[in-house]
Amino acid sequence: MFIVDLAYVAPLEAVDAHLGAHVAFLKEQYEKGVFIASGRKEPRTGGVIIARCASAGELQAVLNKDPFKRNGVAWYTVTEFIPSMTAKGLEALMA
Repeated sequence: MFIVDLAYVAPLEAVDAHLGAHVAFLKEQYEKGVFIASGRKEPRTGGVIIARCASAGELQAVLNKDPFKRNGVAWYTVTEFIPSMTAKGLEALMA
C-alpha cells in the first residue's frame, strides 16, 4: 500500500485549470481498484492519495498519467507501507 502526498507547485489558478481532468483521472483509478481514498489538504496546498499497487513502479506509471503531474502543477512524494493494524471493518486493507 502507498501514501501519495501531492504538493502544488503552481498557483491555484493553474491547479484549478486541470482540476476537472484530475478528478476524472482519480475516478478512473477508483474504478480500477488502484486508489482507496483521496482528498485535498487543508489549507489547500495539495492532496493525499492512498493507493494499492503491486509495486512502486506500477504506481509511478499510474501517477505519470495524472493531469496534475503531466502539466507540472503538482509534485509527488510516495511512501510505501505495510498495514499491520486497522480499525474494525477495514481488515481488507491488510490483504
